[in-house]
Amino acid sequence: MKTVFFDIDSQLDFLYPAGALYVPHAERIVPAIARLNRFAAAHGIPVVSTTDAHAEDDPEFSAWPPHCVAGTWGQRKAEATLLDGRIVIPNRACDMALEGAPQIVVEKQTVDVFLAPNLARVVELLNADGYVVYGVVTEICVLYAVRGLLKTGKPVTLVTDAVEALTAEASARALEEVRAAGGTLATVSEITA
Repeated sequence: MKTVFFDIDSQLDFLYPAGALYVPHAERIVPAIARLNRFAAAHGIPVVSTTDAHAEDDPEFSAWPPHCVAGTWGQRKAEATLLDGRIVIPNRACDMALEGAPQIVVEKQTVDVFLAPNLARVVELLNADGYVVYGVVTEICVLYAVRGLLKTGKPVTLVTDAVEALTAEASARALEEVRAAGGTLATVSEITA
């Protein structure tokens, strides 16, 4: 069974207190994300890493404070989550060669990664039999990724100790939605066993 891991928005602006849109306690999941990404690389499992790459006057900033502006410190992924040999797919129509890339960084400008112009093609080219999802934040970008991946009809697993939410209540609602939609929940240890 070919699995693809999805590392959602593990960027400095979200993960650390100095970030522009810090998710409280998110820094605690960085080792879990790093462990999952390294496990994937060691087992030939592709990792799709989504990253916000906003313009300075991005429309999303009417709903959220400015964050992850392309080229800034905060837009970068946490170093521990990066794999050697990665490729970056920009948030615009482009040619892409994914063969052999252990990590495919897909840039996006909205909370729903499936609105990025290249993600559907990346998913199609990878042709997975199932997905494992983790990152930030549980009830927004992670949930949108799970929703989109469930529409493929393939199994989707959310890694509960490698996600962080804005509130416990929002997290509980998101996890319940994942289960109700047919997704499963697992821990890092269960995935990497």
